[in-house]
Amino acid sequence: MNVLDKVLTLRPTSVVARLGTASRLPVLNPRDLLKALEGVPAALPCLPVPTRPMLPGMLAAARGEDAVLGLLCPHPLADRGAAERFMASVQQVAEADGHARPVFLQAGPVRVSKVGPETMAQLQEGLFRLVDAGFSLVSLDVTRLPVDVAVEVVPRLSGAVLERELALEVSLAAGAEGDELEGARALLDGLRQRGVNARFLRVSAAMLGEEEPDVQFLRNLVELAGQHGAGVSVGEAGRRSVRALPTYVAAGVRKVECVAPFERIALASYPEAVRTSLEQKAEKAGLTSGELLGVLGEQLAPLEARDAARLEALTFAEASEVLAGLGATRTGWKSMLFLAENRGD
Repeated sequence: MNVLDKVLTLRPTSVVARLGTASRLPVLNPRDLLKALEGVPAALPCLPVPTRPMLPGMLAAARGEDAVLGLLCPHPLADRGAAERFMASVQQVAEADGHARPVFLQAGPVRVSKVGPETMAQLQEGLFRLVDAGFSLVSLDVTRLPVDVAVEVVPRLSGAVLERELALEVSLAAGAEGDELEGARALLDGLRQRGVNARFLRVSAAMLGEEEPDVQFLRNLVELAGQHGAGVSVGEAGRRSVRALPTYVAAGVRKVECVAPFERIALASYPEAVRTSLEQKAEKAGLTSGELLGVLGEQLAPLEARDAARLEALTFAEASEVLAGLGATRTGWKSMLFLAENRGD
């Protein structure tokens, strides 16, 4: 077998079931990618796909930079078909372009703000569908829950993810301001006592201070997470600038979600009337315009061919900058060689 054939054997069974055995797209578990890039000064990049015309630009950037790439479906439970449409779009575009660099697919963060029986049942069903849809990473946002509630809720919701040995990400739960490190310790300890090992502990760039991140706190968090077998991921990065990305890498962060720049260029591609409508609807829904665009996705009228081509080009340029900023350049083939040689370990 060649390198790609060997790497394809590492795809999660749920991914193979979704893509089909004939697919040559290496959608992998981030756990394997982290292992392959151990010691490499890089963080896994994770980019959102608010609208389909952005996909070719993102994948082309990953090929151009020879980079691993995470693609994020920010609102996979928006409706019953959202996750499946996302997966179908990724597969169609990637296979049409012959994409053969490692990809991981993230669902969420899935917001957990209520814990009543009906809500929990709906979330459990929804998360099972996400696993079945072929995502290799599921992210749970428990920032609105106290730590003691979060450590009870996460095990109940993550069963399907952990049974398939997929990657689980959990956000830092609510806690007393200024005591976030102890909150993280309580969360990780509580989950470990319940047999749940999160692959990533997610913290928002806003909490760190995006212009000048609190590097010492971040390093302390990285050390703490490492003691629990987890890596730190930064969410909502790049809201103002992507200049802070190398700082996260230097502090030991293992994954970074860079959403805002791509939401901005996606929104700018639509006519003013559409943007105004999105702004009005977003305000009523308590979302940003970019978030609502991610929810609506392909429900909007397709862009004109010229606008779609321009959006693809802008996405390529933005994604290339983000990949370079996270040290992901030349991680694609390197990780594939490692995984091909060590797939039995």
